[in-house]
Amino acid sequence: MTLPAAPMPVVEQEAPPPPPGRGERLLDAALRVAGGLISVVGGVLAALLGLGLSTVRAGGHLIGVSVPVTIGAAIALSWFAYATVGRKWAVALPALPWFALMALAAVRTAEGDLLVAGDNWVGLAMITCGAMTFAVMAFRQILSPAQSRHDG
Repeated sequence: MTLPAAPMPVVEQEAPPPPPGRGERLLDAALRVAGGLISVVGGVLAALLGLGLSTVRAGGHLIGVSVPVTIGAAIALSWFAYATVGRKWAVALPALPWFALMALAAVRTAEGDLLVAGDNWVGLAMITCGAMTFAVMAFRQILSPAQSRHDG
């Protein structure tokens, strides 16, 4: 004697999406390169903006507006670089030109000019906070699990 089988729901499996064509791969690569270039330019602009704002005074006193601007720019640029390039190392794209410009700003020129002087607490705080923000963003990317670019 056989027992009748219990009815089981049928789950239809979705077919995997077809692999991207050559045109789609080229477009994806071009967009990643463009995102990387925009991230590098953003790093340069963030450094120049921070340096320009490091001497802003109100009533003769430094007000430190470049510190929050630099922190916000570092967070936004780090996120944008990862989102557009799709690789964890992309955080370095805006960070490297930012660090390079900060290093150049701290070196005295042949004429004796100096963009970030040791007595400018805002400039020193901006460099410290910007470096720490880029480091934290990179550390977060390193520790985060790998995600698919097509996740919602």
